[in-house]
Parts: sequence; C-alpha cells; structure tokens
Amino acid sequence: MSQTIGKTRLAYSRAWHTIDVGSDPRPLGRIASQIAIALMGKNKPIYDPSTDCGDYVVATGCRDLHTTGKKRFQKLYYSHTTRPGSLKSISMDKMFEKWGGSEVLRRAVSGMLPKNKLRAPRLARLKTFEGNAHPYKQNILQSRHEPIISHLPIPETRISGLISSA
Repeated sequence: MSQTIGKTRLAYSRAWHTIDVGSDPRPLGRIASQIAIALMGKNKPIYDPSTDCGDYVVATGCRDLHTTGKKRFQKLYYSHTTRPGSLKSISMDKMFEKWGGSEVLRRAVSGMLPKNKLRAPRLARLKTFEGNAHPYKQNILQSRHEPIISHLPIPETRISGLISSA
C-alpha cells in the first residue's frame, strides 16, 4: 500500500499542449502567463512548488506575436558579461529581426517562472516555432475537453449588463 495518496507515476505523466500564437488575439504577456502555468503544472491537483510536475507546451506561429502599445519599439532587453562597461541592450523589434518571435516568447515565459533550480528544465519543455509546422504532432493527443492554454472567455462588462436589464 502506498503511503502517498495520488502521487503516483500516472499522476506525474506529462501532457502535450499546443497553442497557435499567431492566431491568438491575446497579447504576449497573457499568453506567456498561461504557458508558465502549464509548464509549472499549477493546473494539476498534485501541484507542489518543490516538484516538477508540469507539461510540455508547443507554441507555433511566433513570428506573428503581437504586443500592446509601443512595447515592440520601446521595450529593451539587457545582457551583461560581468565585465565593467559591458552592459548591452537590444529592443524587442531588433530581437524579432535577429532571433525571431520565439526568443521573445521564451524570455517572457522565463520571466514568469520561479527563479530556482527547476526553471531551466521547465523552460526546456517549451518548444517554440516561427511557423505552424513542428515535429511534435504525434505527441499531442486530441482530448474531449478544452485545452488549458485556450482563449480566455471574454467577460461581460457590468455596464452592458445594466443597460440590457433596464
């Protein structure tokens, strides 16, 4: 008899989720937060911050990633080699040109994961692609219920509810 209830090998099995970033109407931050939740496994009932029970996420269409406002031209990414005077910055627009939208999405998700030893293995389960083709089609199973990284429901505003009831 197992002393731990529910923490079996089957409970820790990893599912594969897919998201088409190009056709998703949500901005970068909203998509990245949902991906981070799936990578950490917070959607599972066995979630524990000290264990790695997250799933795989395949993000396609990263070249069509969109942001709100002027972030694409004003947001800067910094890197430093720990040598004096070696601080370098690159804008999001230049990063799109140089490394593509995959790197922008990867950095956004990386910033939303906990800063501990599990960050690198969790981020390794994020597979990003510029186009819609990817080699993981056989791993993604079709299920009857909605995937975790689906479109968020559009909330009805209070004002429209008040107007329609009057």
